[in-house]
Amino acid sequence: MKILSIGSDRKVFEKGSAVRSRLLDYGRLAEELHVIVFAKKSLKLQDEISRASIDTARRDSAESNIFLYSTNSLGKFFHIPHAILCALKLKRSGVLVDVVTTQDPFEAGLAGYVIARILKARLHIQIHTDVMSPSFAHESILNRARVLFAKFLIPHANAIRVVSKRIKNSIEKIARVGTPISVLPILVEIKNLQHTIDLKNKYPQFDKIILVASRLSSEKNIEGAIDAVEAVVKKYPKTGLIIVGSGSEEVKLKKRVTQLGLEKNVIFEGWKDDLSDYYKTADVFVLPSYYEGYGMVVVEALSFGCPVVMTDVGCAGDMVKDRQNGLIVPVGDTEALAHALDHVVSGKLKFDVKPPKLPTKEEYLTEYKKSWMTAL
Repeated sequence: MKILSIGSDRKVFEKGSAVRSRLLDYGRLAEELHVIVFAKKSLKLQDEISRASIDTARRDSAESNIFLYSTNSLGKFFHIPHAILCALKLKRSGVLVDVVTTQDPFEAGLAGYVIARILKARLHIQIHTDVMSPSFAHESILNRARVLFAKFLIPHANAIRVVSKRIKNSIEKIARVGTPISVLPILVEIKNLQHTIDLKNKYPQFDKIILVASRLSSEKNIEGAIDAVEAVVKKYPKTGLIIVGSGSEEVKLKKRVTQLGLEKNVIFEGWKDDLSDYYKTADVFVLPSYYEGYGMVVVEALSFGCPVVMTDVGCAGDMVKDRQNGLIVPVGDTEALAHALDHVVSGKLKFDVKPPKLPTKEEYLTEYKKSWMTAL
């Protein structure tokens, strides 16, 4: 089976990155794996199309069948046409493809739709975001356009892979009857590293610690968590909120903390690669997002025994069972979020948090390949 993948994650060109490592794994599933990446010319990314060029540090069978191409576009508006031009070059060079798989039903999906027709291949669309959530469309004009893309492209897919049952349920009315829809969450590999950080020792001023780990962007609604913590702190002054992450809203969120007078209770720790100790020693993990595809951090938190309070998005109801291993609150309801946190901080509710059953890497890769094959 020969696969052409289209996406925008430039880290596939970064030697040693987790994204590149996953690419090597995917390469072992296919006879050939061609990857077109949306990228600006200014990044100066070099195509990797020679045999065994994918990673000089590793000499294995996967290297000889993976080929990377950058669109080298002048700007983001040229990504789609340049991806199509790249596919035309592949066709002229005699490359045959069985399945075109796209990493989203938006820009990559549109490019994939055209390219699949050019190469006479089957179209496989992957959906990592809850595109049909009203909160997604409400976020921006661009997202409203992306919803239109998705509504056009999903019925044209020969097969679809989604990361949660929630997304599958939301798109079944749009997809053609009989179109295979695979539910395959993001692979979560839990590593028990040496225990070096205890949040209770690091921040002895707090009796209870609430943890948020997220990209600091608008859809994550970190401001909602801060506002909810304000209500909790009024009753339990020795409650701390630890925010791990970085992003475009960091300055805005810090200003909000100052406005609420929470400088002593809210700590921004920046980005961390390993959160295992944080999950182990926090009292509760919070995910206040307006929408999520899945919520990998939720699975990580549960795997280390940390109860979760989250909005009704992503894996809520699937991984998080209300009043069993966490609490689920309505999206955007700050009052309900504060009430849930109050129950955890006060000790009114006790949770039975057991590590969720997760697939091994080999099991995951087997299902990943099956998802491709359903497009044939």
